[in-house]
Amino acid sequence: MTAKARREGTPAKGSPLAPYHAKRDFARTPEPRGTVESTGSGSVFVIQKHDATRLHYDFRLEIDGVLKSWAVPKGPSLDPADKRLAMQTEDHPLEYGSFEGTIPEGEYGGGPVLLWDRGAWTPASDPVAALRAGELKFTLDGEKLHGGWVLIRMGGRTTRDPTGRTWLLIKEKDGYARPAAKVSITDARPESVTSGRRIEQIGQAVRRTRRSPRS
Repeated sequence: MTAKARREGTPAKGSPLAPYHAKRDFARTPEPRGTVESTGSGSVFVIQKHDATRLHYDFRLEIDGVLKSWAVPKGPSLDPADKRLAMQTEDHPLEYGSFEGTIPEGEYGGGPVLLWDRGAWTPASDPVAALRAGELKFTLDGEKLHGGWVLIRMGGRTTRDPTGRTWLLIKEKDGYARPAAKVSITDARPESVTSGRRIEQIGQAVRRTRRSPRS
């Protein structure tokens, strides 16, 4: 990242978005720079399918003016028996919730990003306290996902994970649960909720642009 890009709009040390800004060169990436919303008491959730080094799903919940984020390698499952690994990543700005496009190769997280699901979420208790305690229960009202869910932190701050960022994403047993043998929501609904495209089509659009002759 250039010195100019680091200076312009970079939040002060200690801001929840400082790690997000430090990893990105906004002169190159189309990702939103974003800010912390001082009145951030909203209820937005988004899930973005992201084909970076490895394909995964970025699960994001609006808490305290930012999108708290977890990378879920296999994506969400409607089967309560499936305990999906969810690695907590840096906080993202609320503006990121509408981002769909391609991060350039060589940049952090380079690859196509698809807006897989979006909607509202409702925590079962104070979300900040629940995150600190390592068990966050909530309901989702999205275009693809609904009902009760829980994020559970694995083992606290152990020697294997001193950062305490390893979580599990689990579907609660309710009317929206389905056995994995009958349905995989990620296979059944691979498309974007905004453009209807698949992740391959987003990547292909960028490759076609690169091949186009300059005018």
